[in-house]
Amino acid sequence: MRSFARSTPTRQIRATPPHLGAVAAALALAAAAPVLVVAGGLQPSGAQAASAAQAASGTQDVQALYTEALARERALRREMDLAPQMRAQPPGEASTALLARIRETVGRYESLMRRFPRSGYSDNALWQAAVLAADAFWQFGDTRDRTEALRLFDLLRAQYPTSSRMAQIEGHVMRLNGADGRTPGSTLKTIRREALPDALRITLELEREAMFHEERLDAPPRVFIDLRNTQPVEALKDATVPFPDDVVRQARIGRQADNRTRVVFDLDGAGRYSVYSLYNPYRIVIDFERAAVTDAKTAAATSETKDTRSVGPPAGAPGAKPVVTEAAPPPSPAAANSRGGFSLSRQLGLRISRVVIDPGHGGHDPGARVRGLNEAELVLDVALRLEKLLLKEPGVEVVLTRRTNGYVPLEERTAIANRAGADLFLSIHVNASASAGIRGFETYFLNFAPNPEAEALAARENAGSAKTMASLPDIVKAITLNNKLDESRDFAAMLQASMYERLRKVDRSARNLGVKQAPFMVLIGATMPSALAEISFVTNQEDAALLRSQAYRQHIAEALFAGIVKYQQTLKSSAAPVLRSGF
Repeated sequence: MRSFARSTPTRQIRATPPHLGAVAAALALAAAAPVLVVAGGLQPSGAQAASAAQAASGTQDVQALYTEALARERALRREMDLAPQMRAQPPGEASTALLARIRETVGRYESLMRRFPRSGYSDNALWQAAVLAADAFWQFGDTRDRTEALRLFDLLRAQYPTSSRMAQIEGHVMRLNGADGRTPGSTLKTIRREALPDALRITLELEREAMFHEERLDAPPRVFIDLRNTQPVEALKDATVPFPDDVVRQARIGRQADNRTRVVFDLDGAGRYSVYSLYNPYRIVIDFERAAVTDAKTAAATSETKDTRSVGPPAGAPGAKPVVTEAAPPPSPAAANSRGGFSLSRQLGLRISRVVIDPGHGGHDPGARVRGLNEAELVLDVALRLEKLLLKEPGVEVVLTRRTNGYVPLEERTAIANRAGADLFLSIHVNASASAGIRGFETYFLNFAPNPEAEALAARENAGSAKTMASLPDIVKAITLNNKLDESRDFAAMLQASMYERLRKVDRSARNLGVKQAPFMVLIGATMPSALAEISFVTNQEDAALLRSQAYRQHIAEALFAGIVKYQQTLKSSAAPVLRSGF
């Protein structure tokens, strides 16, 4: 959801105009100062007048320095968002230069705080520095930035205990403490290749979750993934795995310093690519898009539906765990949807196995903001909580379109879901309104907007789209021919009902704004049932107060989980064994 105010790069600064505070301070000093009788009337003494002028000048200085640092950070975050697409630089050189400038900006923020410790900008500057250092760690994996971020968060707590940022520190610190490097290392077990109709999918299967960094380079074209604290199995050490007749020619596995494993993919005509994680077991999936099928060999490759190559210990190798299979439960009779019909999904008896969660906004697009709250951060927190709930269910896989404060284009979010073969797609947002009195939650499915309110909301949410007017006919066609319309409507209705049922237990004045339809760009092109949930109005005082609470955000995640469970259970007349609600 986009804010109605002029945006700043990552956080909104204090609402009180600082120059007014300086003027007030100067006037207060003047009022308290000794006075002299001169020809023009009563005047403050020269020393006191000079002091007041100096205070006003100091506030102007800190404002200028803070504004300059914000501008630097805005430019750096644009580069951080584009880091995987950096071109024509040797591996590591681009990242090293960018990281050095990030650290310089972190230092500028801290210097500002130490020079003007009592300024209203100082806690904001310290917060910006800490979050920027943390984001640098999550993107580049250097533990020095993690240590720096933790130090700055601790300093913020100690120096400004009444700052509005206090409620947001805990989540950052918990994540950073969970990545302290003392967790067991992982092992790269296998590399699998799967040809899809419009992409080549390569899957790296690991023993357990590992931090990783990916980057794309040219001359020659390649993508590499650095796996932190990871070693390959013997069969993959310093190996080269050929992938003939496709957009990735080969994969090269090498061992780096600091117990890192680097996997390099040499490209041949690959377009865009996306990287995401799956669990149980932990895998890193890389989808390389094809521009088009150009010859018979590639066409033959795209007709494959199973893995065509797998490198790693065979199933019967010593130490390999046996594969246990269970008998499939007897089929359940299909249940009709809310309109009494049977969609193709119901006719085929399909169930829910892979869910894609899309936390809205991110990176240089923070979404809706008020003092101390940021939509991009709020929805990421809810998405991570929802993921934890879903991963407790047997047979369920979860894909997040982003896990950090990075920017993902609107069109790419649905493309990730399509390439992942998702069964459900849920985009999570926080609402905003020019009227501070409007509050509540609502859920949307893809269709044309039926009223001015839905039109305005769609216009704001779609503002980040890269589509041009030339795309309009295709967009209209995609909406008109949406064969998941009824299923998406049902999915949205169950999400909305679950939010109302659960959130009113903790907020008796919770407002159910209902299920609506609008042409959200993030939902266009989805090949699975999809919905967009606006979980609260950040511009409303009551909603904003609730959103500051981790407990309330957990309630939202549980409500969304319950809605997914409810939708799954309607696909068959008896509850399918894949999802179950533990609440």
